[in-house]
Amino acid sequence: MSMMSIVERELELKLVLSPERSIPVPARLTYRTNDPYAVHIAFHIGSESPVHWTFARELLVEGVFRPCGHGDVRIWPTKVAGRSVICVALTSPDGNALLEVSSAAVAAWVERTLRVVPPGTESDRLGMDEALAELLAPLPADDLWLRDPWAADESPSQDGEA
Repeated sequence: MSMMSIVERELELKLVLSPERSIPVPARLTYRTNDPYAVHIAFHIGSESPVHWTFARELLVEGVFRPCGHGDVRIWPTKVAGRSVICVALTSPDGNALLEVSSAAVAAWVERTLRVVPPGTESDRLGMDEALAELLAPLPADDLWLRDPWAADESPSQDGEA
């Protein structure tokens, strides 16, 4: 069984340059169960390496239905030429971007992430991964021996030992 699941989807966003003009931007949505609160988006905008953004999954969950977010990432649903889209406004020191993406595509992908880690169970997931990591971490051998809970003279073992 794999310790971590990844839910990915490639899709095309529109980068809105002006009310009349937008350009298609290929992107990849990624969700990892070992980072259960976050979603990752990589935009391929013709640059050498993709541009990465990370924000709270619940923003996308909510943004399908109503405006949410503040600061760096704001999301709201709207209709463009009769199609339901989600607008994502990103603000960074390098500038601002307004992206448009199909609501159906985002909702379908978010739905898959919610099946893997239902809302409200993210912290269990974190705890589980940490517990597994602890279980699997190699213990220094002397730690095993120095932590003998029984003092030598009151050994509970009565297996014919004096």
